[in-house]
Amino acid sequence: MRSNPSAAGQPTDSARAAAHSPVTPAAITQPHPREFVLLGCWTALGIDSLDRQLDALPVSRPEQIVVDGARVEALDTVGVWVLQRFLQRVHSAGGTVRLTGWRAEHTKLLDLLAQRAAPSAPVALRPQPALERLGRAAVAALEQVFALLNFVGESALALAGSVAHPTRVRWRTILHDIQGAGFNALPIVGLLSFLLGIVVAYQGAEQLRRYGANIFVADLVGWSMLREFAPLITAIIVAGRSGSAYAAQIGTMTVTEEIDAMRTLGIAPLDVLVLPKIFALLIALPLLTVYADVLGVFGGMIMARAQLGVGYGEFLDRLVNAIQPSTYWLGVVKAPVFAAIIAVVGCFQGFLTHGGADSVGRQTTRAVVQAIFLVIVADALFSILFSILDF
Repeated sequence: MRSNPSAAGQPTDSARAAAHSPVTPAAITQPHPREFVLLGCWTALGIDSLDRQLDALPVSRPEQIVVDGARVEALDTVGVWVLQRFLQRVHSAGGTVRLTGWRAEHTKLLDLLAQRAAPSAPVALRPQPALERLGRAAVAALEQVFALLNFVGESALALAGSVAHPTRVRWRTILHDIQGAGFNALPIVGLLSFLLGIVVAYQGAEQLRRYGANIFVADLVGWSMLREFAPLITAIIVAGRSGSAYAAQIGTMTVTEEIDAMRTLGIAPLDVLVLPKIFALLIALPLLTVYADVLGVFGGMIMARAQLGVGYGEFLDRLVNAIQPSTYWLGVVKAPVFAAIIAVVGCFQGFLTHGGADSVGRQTTRAVVQAIFLVIVADALFSILFSILDF
């Protein structure tokens, strides 16, 4: 005897066909210019390309539109989203919408998503009091100071490790950085130092001529250039050139995740990126300062000859007698300190870069500003120290 499949609990052929029957595609008809009739399953499976069809429907005239949903078989959030886009086009054109024939469950879903999609009122931001802004700025500045001190400590430890193990020093990178920060800076440093010597001599010439003290222009140019102007202007130029370049290079590597890749490979970024730059500036900046001394004095000598009639021989004789070797060395001694400040600040700001290219530019600007500020502060402290020590 053959058993009945339906009696045994097995699905019949008609049940299988119903289970595998495709969903009725969503459709929309327009029996009247102001009436739209929705058909089929407005679900993720049935919506298909109806979104583009709705966008093509003309709703430009401001009038009332009737949307009949009596023949909608199923509705989910995808269908509601597509329908909401169409209704927003109607409202944007100045028309109104009236829904007819919709089932209760479909109406609730439409209302729920309409409420969620409605734009919320903008939250009024309370302006921060001036004292609060000042406190936040002070806290941010202190955090950056502590971070800079921490970076200085890490750099000092890495420097001590390189001194203890000279084979770790990357001499080729140091030579490359010396060329970039030192040799390539010779034209601009020489030109500005020469012009600065001319300006100092020119400004002092008028006053010295009144008292018949023309020869003392050598004292003025020698003291100002060798002791203050040459090391300071050289450090400012190097901070603008090399300090910004260091910050931009490391910042770009941070953004492109090259720094993280180096750490993953077991390569210390301080040994590869920071220490060669510090070594290079410690060598290049004192040499640039000596170069600036020579050209600054040379510019002052030319102006003394032109304005005061002081010959080159007389100028040099007076310069040698008036300027002690200690005056020259005091200017040169400042250069390594300025070099360390510029290199450390530039690299530090580069490591603080995060986000995209705008952050690279922002940190580069901060590196230059902070380096110049700290160089001037260090120069002021040197002046106070030398005055106390009677140098």
